[in-house]
Amino acid sequence: MLKKTKSGVLALCATALIAAPLSAHADAAKDLQVAGRALTFLENGPTGKATLGVVFDPSKPASVAEKNAVMAAIGGGLSAGALTLTGKPVEAGDVAGVSGVAALYITTGVNAGPVGAAAKGKKIITIGSDMGCVTSGACVMSVSADPKVEIVVSRSAAAAVGAVFKAAFRMMIREV
Repeated sequence: MLKKTKSGVLALCATALIAAPLSAHADAAKDLQVAGRALTFLENGPTGKATLGVVFDPSKPASVAEKNAVMAAIGGGLSAGALTLTGKPVEAGDVAGVSGVAALYITTGVNAGPVGAAAKGKKIITIGSDMGCVTSGACVMSVSADPKVEIVVSRSAAAAVGAVFKAAFRMMIREV
């Protein structure tokens, strides 16, 4: 009986270990789906195929892990309405020189202040899953799909990059 219990526990642990990375990817996929849809509510926003720069700090394992989850969720292209997002990893220190991106997704753990400032100078929308990024004004919007969809937009950051959202979208979000 003890052997059956041990093997059952081992099977459960193995399943949990296998499912853990998948659940992280699923959350990233949900958040990206929300972010992609939000981008479609921009006046003169991107359509068709657009590149999302995924900003990460290579010295922070959590940031690298989130970058990997986001890139895996995007895969060869993530469709969100009329928009298909492709991903491009961008080291936090390289944001000032980035080009060809419709928006930047800032991973957790990145020093968002300098990244947000560089993005504002280039008029690039910044998105993060960390609410602190929006409340600090470094991110234009924060998105979260779990436990419920929540989109928070920084008025000042949006104005700084010239982002204007359609009226229908503004009724679905919270602005700070």
